[in-house]
Amino acid sequence: MVNRIILNETSYHGSGAVKSIVAELSARSLKKPIIFSDPDLIKFGVTKKVTSLLDAAKVKYALYSDIKANPTIENVKNGVKAAKAAKADSIIAIGGGSSMDTAKAVGIILTNPKFADVRSLEGVAPTKNASLPILAVPTTAGTAAEVTINYVITDVEKHRKFVCVDPHDIPVVAFVDPDMMATMPKGLTAFTGMDALTHAIEGYITKAACPITDMLHIEAIRLIASSLRDAVNGKMSGREGMALGQYIAGMGFSNVGLGIDHAMAHGLSALYDMPHGQACAILLPTAMKFNASKSGDKYRKIATAMGVKGVEKMTLAKARQAAIAAVEKLSKDVGIPANLKGVLKKEDIKFLAESAYADACRPGNPREVTVKDIEKLYKSLA
Repeated sequence: MVNRIILNETSYHGSGAVKSIVAELSARSLKKPIIFSDPDLIKFGVTKKVTSLLDAAKVKYALYSDIKANPTIENVKNGVKAAKAAKADSIIAIGGGSSMDTAKAVGIILTNPKFADVRSLEGVAPTKNASLPILAVPTTAGTAAEVTINYVITDVEKHRKFVCVDPHDIPVVAFVDPDMMATMPKGLTAFTGMDALTHAIEGYITKAACPITDMLHIEAIRLIASSLRDAVNGKMSGREGMALGQYIAGMGFSNVGLGIDHAMAHGLSALYDMPHGQACAILLPTAMKFNASKSGDKYRKIATAMGVKGVEKMTLAKARQAAIAAVEKLSKDVGIPANLKGVLKKEDIKFLAESAYADACRPGNPREVTVKDIEKLYKSLA
């Protein structure tokens, strides 16, 4: 079996990493960037940490901020118009998955105009040209969109999210700077952190997992398990661990795919506007229980990476239970709800299950799943 690994051309890691952005623009002869950043980041001065560097270097740029937490087709269309009006030669995406996913879709459409219909990008679209160069500056520690070939767009009209997988969309440079993540509130830190853990666990057990990605995912699980609580409590050491852990998870899952947790989470975000990370976190223990029988000995290694003692002496069944319990404990400690009560409407379950089954993440699940199976999983959390 041949395993393909796609990563950024260049990435910078650590406090102050973002200061290299002007040098990267210059080295690539990029002179007209357009910045994609959501309104809250602009309002609270996070985006300014980058624009002040551009101002000091006298780099002219445009700014686009019509971006929702779950970016829509309309956000993408408007972004294309804004980039064309600015005659942009590159995009600087500042934010979480919302800014970067919007930037990826826009960047692909600008260089592949045949895909101007945003819905045509769903799945593995046969684009031919690399995206307009994207320089990604994450402000959350979770989505790892700065290192993945995936992006997710919300189809408001059809009440669904769709996943796009395209090697041409990966940002050319990523600036993974924990200083850019320092102002994340507790809730957002928890949600995005658990999203990163879900990436690592789903990527580790997915059908396409390989030795290279297994190595990345286990280290990501270890870093996230040892860092997330501190990050939620505002400790810089925790922020640093999460910045690296979520990136490493992205290096892995971007190349091998995910599973039913993400397939099911996409529908919850699209229908109820639930934060993606929160949806993933609530679903994770349930998805792990469903997939345990097809995980081989990997849950034992997950439990060890999560810090569980004595796992090597446990039976396989006990080790699997220990891994799930460790995830449940971390989720509880950072304030994630245990179920979907008060959110999930029973009349929506059939639609959600059908949407999850059709989702691009579902085929990677290690255990075969039917629409009825997914309905049961949703009902167990209602």
